[in-house]
Amino acid sequence: MKIGIDGRAANWYRGTGIGTYTYQLINHINNIDSVNDYMVFLPQHCSNNINFKPNFTIAEITENCKENFWDEVNIPNILKGNDMDLYHVPQNGIGLPLDKKCSFVITLHDVIPYKMPETSSERYLKLFNETLPKIVSMCDGIITVSNHSKMDILKAFNFPKEKIYVTHLASENIYHPMEKELSKELIKKYYSIDEEYILYVGGFSPRKNIVGLIESFSKLINIYKKNLKLIIAGKQGQSYSIYKKRCEDLGVEDKVVFPGFIPLEHMPALYNGCELFVYPSFYEGFGLPPVEAMACGVPVIASNSTSIPEVTGDAALLVDPKDIDQLCSSMYSVLTNNELKEELSLRGLIRASELNWRNTAKNTLIAYNKILNS
Repeated sequence: MKIGIDGRAANWYRGTGIGTYTYQLINHINNIDSVNDYMVFLPQHCSNNINFKPNFTIAEITENCKENFWDEVNIPNILKGNDMDLYHVPQNGIGLPLDKKCSFVITLHDVIPYKMPETSSERYLKLFNETLPKIVSMCDGIITVSNHSKMDILKAFNFPKEKIYVTHLASENIYHPMEKELSKELIKKYYSIDEEYILYVGGFSPRKNIVGLIESFSKLINIYKKNLKLIIAGKQGQSYSIYKKRCEDLGVEDKVVFPGFIPLEHMPALYNGCELFVYPSFYEGFGLPPVEAMACGVPVIASNSTSIPEVTGDAALLVDPKDIDQLCSSMYSVLTNNELKEELSLRGLIRASELNWRNTAKNTLIAYNKILNS
């Protein structure tokens, strides 16, 4: 097979779910496949740290990433003159060429704008409603990241079920158990956090239920008398002012820290230094942060909705994301029950080890073959 892959997200969006997925997919296909020929579209002079095999060709593109990633990847890569059997766009299909010269496959991670339009930006909602139906109609197959997302895609686009392929994601190799005190020293040095802390990592969209997390935490500190902080890490989006205001209204602004986007090299220490990781999202196509936390041996509390139970299995304490009191009592239980804490930590390590990027790449190659032979 001659396969093209749009790799722009691997460079421009690394540190997010889509960027991590694109990078690791390309990296592990490179590791396991010496037979098929690949053309990977990457920005000029990008640092990808992948030692490509001879069956990989890099097609350099000259566009520079603008402030909004979706604006840039909406410009299709030029496929003319490149003889391909299949072309894969990993970032929800955005940037798929209109001129179809080979089989097309996209990775559609979720259908959040369809399920929860009120939580999507106006720009992405417009892309989803106006562009994505056209993209899906051109596809010979769709890859997605969970069985839950597969069913949502089926309902949203009436796309043939047998042409939707599930490839679960995984944590990166940098996420593993580290000495807790050393991790806390690094976090103190760079972020001036010296107390025990509960951690959330992820986006700032309303669907992430950060308001619910803050409200639960405000109840928790009334019953858990030790000095404790809540770290809400991630790029501060439009909803940031809402979360800050809620902290002020509840009188916990001195106990809730928003450190912003955390560099990839600091993320393992951030996870390893926390007492527990909480992910009370209303909707996820997959949800990588709980897996990263589990890979570090950190106990996880997560939502019992959408794809999250499929991803975490029995390794996390699952709660109703709308139940503030249940989330509060669950956090208290983990903080005060060492036996529960250790059990969640062990289960998490086992579950994280079951999810690996090699399997993601292998299952993607199986999907490529089925799409081309269907």
